[in-house]
Amino acid sequence: MSVNRHRGEVAAELDGRTYRLCLTLGALAELETAFGVDDLGALAERFGTGRLSARDLVRIIGAGLRGGGSDISDEAVAAMRTPDGVTGFARIVGELLVATFGGEAATRPPVPQEA
Repeated sequence: MSVNRHRGEVAAELDGRTYRLCLTLGALAELETAFGVDDLGALAERFGTGRLSARDLVRIIGAGLRGGGSDISDEAVAAMRTPDGVTGFARIVGELLVATFGGEAATRPPVPQEA
């Protein structure tokens, strides 16, 4: 699968299948609501802490999958697996945030926290 990093796309292996993820404007609006923030700056700041719960990883990956064209619920994402376990989910989120926000706001990989 080819992805366009200039459009903020990343590829990720989930349940043995490769998916395209992208935090489109709609996906970002979904995340603003999910995280209770008012704007993209606050969302980037929230992600920039690097401290994300397992629930946060599910929300971000779910929004990215839907933004990439897959009709997958957060509940389905929570049941998925990566070859690297939770580290794989954190890596996917880190790559997706860097592709979306670039720079300092997303350069630290997320550290999964208790949900």
